[in-house]
Amino acid sequence: MKVKITFLGHAGFLVEEEGLKFLFDPFLTGNPLAKIRPDEITADYILVSHGHGDHLGDTVAIAQKSEATVIGVFELCNFLSRQNVKTHPMHIGGRYNFGRFTVKLTPAWHGSSFGEGPMEYLGNPCGFLLSVGGKTLYHTGDTGLFYDMKLLAEIDPVDILLVPIGGNFTMDARDALKALELVKPRYAIPMHYNTWPVIAADVREFKDKGRALGVEIYLLNPGETVVL
Repeated sequence: MKVKITFLGHAGFLVEEEGLKFLFDPFLTGNPLAKIRPDEITADYILVSHGHGDHLGDTVAIAQKSEATVIGVFELCNFLSRQNVKTHPMHIGGRYNFGRFTVKLTPAWHGSSFGEGPMEYLGNPCGFLLSVGGKTLYHTGDTGLFYDMKLLAEIDPVDILLVPIGGNFTMDARDALKALELVKPRYAIPMHYNTWPVIAADVREFKDKGRALGVEIYLLNPGETVVL
């Protein structure tokens, strides 16, 4: 089966398969590159990698409007439940079969908190392995490079890798290329770059070097879609 992937900017994606809509890290309001407004998007499930504002983003508004279920770590889901959002709490290494799809939470080397001034701890950051329509998609979340990516992909072979390349807060393009070697996906889409100058990246170089590794790289501008 084919999956339709729309890049929303930063680390945000809309993934669609046979009537199901999965929204990852929907940071739209305040995103200088976003082309889609929160009121223009709906979802069945929202997968939130951690609590920073540029990832939690518009989750509450979209979830309440869509009656979507948010999937994330236990502490983040507790935070969202207090805001009348439906959640399915999980934790790192956990896998759950939702019927038409499965989700496994993966480690991510980062932080997770929300607020200004005193910040609320929202649990461990994570990535997601989403298996749907006969394909497995790995959204790494915000993370540095780690060797266990290889082990994760040995257990769940990855078709599509969504990987940060912007550096500073996450792995840069050099480390992301190593992630391609470890994970060995069929396709990869870079994320978390060029939103602000501090995470600027040479995406063309990443594409050329990624293709030399045998991975088909798709460079999507915010609002653009690919079907894989």
